[in-house]
Amino acid sequence: MHSLPLLLLLLWSTGSHSFPVATSEETQEQELETVQKYLENYYNLKSDWNPIERQRKSGLVVEKLKQMQEFFGLKVTGKPDAKTLNVMKQARCGVPDVAQFVLTEGNPRWERTHLTYRIENYTPDLPRADVNYAIEKAFQLWSNVSPLTFTQVFEGQADIMISFVRGDHRDNSPFDGPGGNLAHAFQPGPGIGGDVHFDEDEWWTNNFRNYNLYRVAAHELGHSLGLSHSADIGALMYPNYIFTGDVQLSQDDIDGIHTIYGPSKNPIQPIGPKTPQVCDSKLTFDAITTIRGEVMFFKDKFYMRINSFYPEAELNFITVFWPNLPGGLQAAYEVADRDEVRFFKGHKYWAVQGQEVLPGYPKDIYRSFGFPATVKNIDAAVFEEHTGKTYFFVANKYWRYDEYKRSMDAGYPKMIAADFPGIGNKVDAVFQKDGFFYFFHGTRQYKFDPKTKRILTLQKANSWFNCRQK
Repeated sequence: MHSLPLLLLLLWSTGSHSFPVATSEETQEQELETVQKYLENYYNLKSDWNPIERQRKSGLVVEKLKQMQEFFGLKVTGKPDAKTLNVMKQARCGVPDVAQFVLTEGNPRWERTHLTYRIENYTPDLPRADVNYAIEKAFQLWSNVSPLTFTQVFEGQADIMISFVRGDHRDNSPFDGPGGNLAHAFQPGPGIGGDVHFDEDEWWTNNFRNYNLYRVAAHELGHSLGLSHSADIGALMYPNYIFTGDVQLSQDDIDGIHTIYGPSKNPIQPIGPKTPQVCDSKLTFDAITTIRGEVMFFKDKFYMRINSFYPEAELNFITVFWPNLPGGLQAAYEVADRDEVRFFKGHKYWAVQGQEVLPGYPKDIYRSFGFPATVKNIDAAVFEEHTGKTYFFVANKYWRYDEYKRSMDAGYPKMIAADFPGIGNKVDAVFQKDGFFYFFHGTRQYKFDPKTKRILTLQKANSWFNCRQK
């Protein structure tokens, strides 16, 4: 094993408290080699094994680490902490985040809007028909939002040649075996320009198991059309592999392809989902709950969370924690003494412990809680620890449920405005912390004392994220 740059070893000693516990010096060496290779592969860090030259250029390692951390929205320290290492170990596209695979100077694009593609060979992991379908769907994603059209050809040279290869396949960008670098594509241009290569050492699937061919192909074709990587975690062009069960272009992806080729010829322009920004003063939430001491906020397909270890808000897909939960959750609450969290959407709910959805779920809210059929969904819910009661908010009313008797209390529903004065007639989300209720409606947050029935403070909904509001 090559000795690693001196600066990385120094970074280990000064920042080791941020790492998972290392079991040996060999483990530390492996982690540092991960950093070295990652920065070389994706951030244009030049490999130089001359000891004197390494020390002279060691500041470049810090700068490249900072560049990588900024791209992924991590805390910018220039040190390889645990979160940075975690991102580096995720499967991803082989196209660099900086120093892109450019074949010509400038920003390459296809000069015509009708392009051809050919699948040169097929992976044995899937039936040929499934491969054809996945590639066709991936092209349709981009043709639906742009003036581009694509036709498959079965012989000769096509604009975009697609193949499954492994290891060193003679394009100066060798694959690295299972995991890590999944595929890569080249920007528009002659010869190899636009071509897509999939690593045959991966296991290609048509479902949620690693790795979904449609998902990876859709990303790589973005490169074939001239797009580079996006720092937006909700974008298809985000470099790391994330499969949430559906494959769609975000507004960031659509804006990118429009910048190169202009809008679609469709009379109604397609609109993609936008990734929530934690420091957006207009941010609202679908649901909020505590989970084992942390507060988790939910919006569309995403969660946001804060804790004492990482005060910067973390944003990621709900499916990272709970692959079987849907997006667009409408309510959630924790029963801490059972170590159970319940998530609601429509008339169904799921119960989880840790990262496991409990067997037998989803269940319906009518049979489990006794809601009338007129209740189509729950807007918000919160469990009050010292009374054992859960409050369910629906439109301008609320119900109270006894968790120990497992029945609704008599005399409900009641009007929200009557028993929670000052918070309005509608609740988007609510959670309890330190004996107080935190109600959310739109961009406002109300800290409410249930004992005195008074509002204590009024703040922005995203005030938990340590943002400097403009």
